[in-house]
Amino acid sequence: MPAIRKALIVGGGIAGMSAAISLTEAGVAVDLIDRDPEWKVAGAGITITGPTLRAMGQLGILDQVLAQGYAADGLLACDHHGSVLAEIGTQMGALSGIPGAGGITRPVLHAIMGERCRALGFALRLGITVSAIAGTQRKRIIFSDGSEGEYDLVVGADGIFSQMRGLAFPEAPQPHFVGQICWRLTTPRLPGIDRRTYFLGGPSKVGLNPVSQTQMYMFLLEPASEIRRLAPDVARRRLAELMRPYGGAIAQLREALDADAQINVRPLETLLLPAPWHRGNVLLIGDAAHATTPQLASGAGMAIEDGIVLGEEIAAHADLGAALEAFMARRHPRCSLVVAKSLELGRLERAVSDPLQQVRVVEEALALLNHPI
Repeated sequence: MPAIRKALIVGGGIAGMSAAISLTEAGVAVDLIDRDPEWKVAGAGITITGPTLRAMGQLGILDQVLAQGYAADGLLACDHHGSVLAEIGTQMGALSGIPGAGGITRPVLHAIMGERCRALGFALRLGITVSAIAGTQRKRIIFSDGSEGEYDLVVGADGIFSQMRGLAFPEAPQPHFVGQICWRLTTPRLPGIDRRTYFLGGPSKVGLNPVSQTQMYMFLLEPASEIRRLAPDVARRRLAELMRPYGGAIAQLREALDADAQINVRPLETLLLPAPWHRGNVLLIGDAAHATTPQLASGAGMAIEDGIVLGEEIAAHADLGAALEAFMARRHPRCSLVVAKSLELGRLERAVSDPLQQVRVVEEALALLNHPI
């Protein structure tokens, strides 16, 4: 018998859906809520590592991701003119049968996971949030629409600016800006871009990644001392300026920038909540507990793994406290590694350090993440 009978998951993003799928499969009755009444998602592409693809296989969505996204082994590291400096191996091992890297658009991944959730048939309530938490052994939840419910476990999976973190951990640190702005440009895939490709050594780190057979996205990490919000026409001109020092494919994309360019820009912020991420029977997962910057392309992967491991440990223990301790023992070191190595890469990028030094950090981190979760 699993450690609990009924769980509430707050947040219908990647972490929340992964937890809902895994807990349902473990025999737990799940209620999933999300504040968005339309349960939609915005954003550009997501880069996927081999370990993330492996986790998607455990979640039962790998075939759909490979069919609707893009996968290829190996990463290319180039100088800012486009000349290849190094190739980073990403293979998961001869017996894994899983590609080493890939990409997908965020809306497509959301749709795939949402379809999996609906097929499992657990309760899904949209357009509501949690107003208050009471109780000790079981949590009595008061929702924003005035309704109430009782749960053995409440999982906060509501993102980097988590409302649940404020309710359960009012003393927790707040996310902080890391000194980089992330620009993303969604565009038709160029014929020569068949895998994730980095451009290092210029004033910003730039990369290209296919997200389907026909689409790719460019990311550019701009060093910045403060958070800025730009109007669309100003953002387009600023991105063109940032792309100016680069040759090859980046120069080609710059020439094609126009008023219809699909540009997404946001400041990079991070948070690593001190262990444990649970208080009583309230647990935080995903970006609510360990929001990373994108340098290792592992944010979505860590969120999916959180849900998988939570389901496994709830199924393996008769006691909730023991299950949550086992969850923390497996997740805290791994998620801390991702946050720390991503921040280390960000520091090297801002310092315009030796590109091969950056390559070594990526290789070391990916080798550790290839180990089973």
